[in-house]
Amino acid sequence: MKTLIVTPTYNESKNIEALISLLMKINEDYHILVVDDNSPDGTAQIVKRLQKNYKNLFIAERPKKRGLGTAYCFGFEWALKRDYQVIVQMDADLSHNPEDVPLMVELIKDNDLVIGSRYCDGISVVRWPLSRLFLSYGANFYSRVITGVKIKDLTAGFKVWRREVLENIDLENIRSQGYAFQIEMNFHANRKGYKIHEHPIIFIDRTIGESKMNRAIMIETAFNVWRFRLWKIFGWYK
Repeated sequence: MKTLIVTPTYNESKNIEALISLLMKINEDYHILVVDDNSPDGTAQIVKRLQKNYKNLFIAERPKKRGLGTAYCFGFEWALKRDYQVIVQMDADLSHNPEDVPLMVELIKDNDLVIGSRYCDGISVVRWPLSRLFLSYGANFYSRVITGVKIKDLTAGFKVWRREVLENIDLENIRSQGYAFQIEMNFHANRKGYKIHEHPIIFIDRTIGESKMNRAIMIETAFNVWRFRLWKIFGWYK
């Protein structure tokens, strides 16, 4: 299956070369799209240099920072236009283990969406302070209760999609960012009846660079899950 890995970047110069090298070492037939939001630290320049070594490496440069959700939607639409059958989304900071990619791609043969889950087999998170762990676990519990979507890790950002699922989600009207983006995409896949599988992973928090999590993302998530609940109650689907 023709597979594209989409990874958004903003100031990931310290991680992006390692990520690309690891993925290409695992399977040189993978295609990788880096969606860079004009990183001032030179992330795009590193990717362009690596393109000389990897024919399946692509970069899309956007003029300014526009958020994780729009970056993924851009990457998904890019993939659909080029007839990829399988689309992987993963962070560029190495918190998602590249060695999990072939396992999850294999699982997509019998599923429509595979989620790299931190919470489907207990709690599998390394190097998070308890405060952030409680926040993430609590956000997932809160989101499950409000939306009614029975996915244990609704806010996970490591996923493998069949192209048919993305083709049937109105990507142009997805406006959420951060956690809310992940929940919204899962919400649409779930309501359309697609087969969703959670694959247990070990999430290792970044050791290099700065986290993109902030208060605005948390507030957006808290309010958006109620929007999804109203969609479910009244059928206000896009």
